[in-house]
Amino acid sequence: MEAKTFFIYLLVMALVTYAIRVIPYVCMRKEVKNKFFKSFLGYIPYTVLASMTFPVILDATSTPITAVAGFVIAVIVAYFEKGLLQVALWACSAVLIMELILKYLF
Repeated sequence: MEAKTFFIYLLVMALVTYAIRVIPYVCMRKEVKNKFFKSFLGYIPYTVLASMTFPVILDATSTPITAVAGFVIAVIVAYFEKGLLQVALWACSAVLIMELILKYLF
């Protein structure tokens, strides 16, 4: 790729990134008072994080079956309000056990 093309792409990318961050400030000068809209905006970071994380979870192991097992165990442990370390340890243990079962039994 030529340097000129690279810098054009870089400039466009920077402008788009900057525009995404500036547009909300320009459009919304007053504080948001609608409770529904505030709660909607509050959930956006969690939604974005989940949409980026879930596909990676399915590709992180040798088979999707073991990844789903780890994910299900993580959701169950998190549901019972355990800490992040416990959730991660339980999920990793579930994946390890499932990998061993699939390797030696099937």
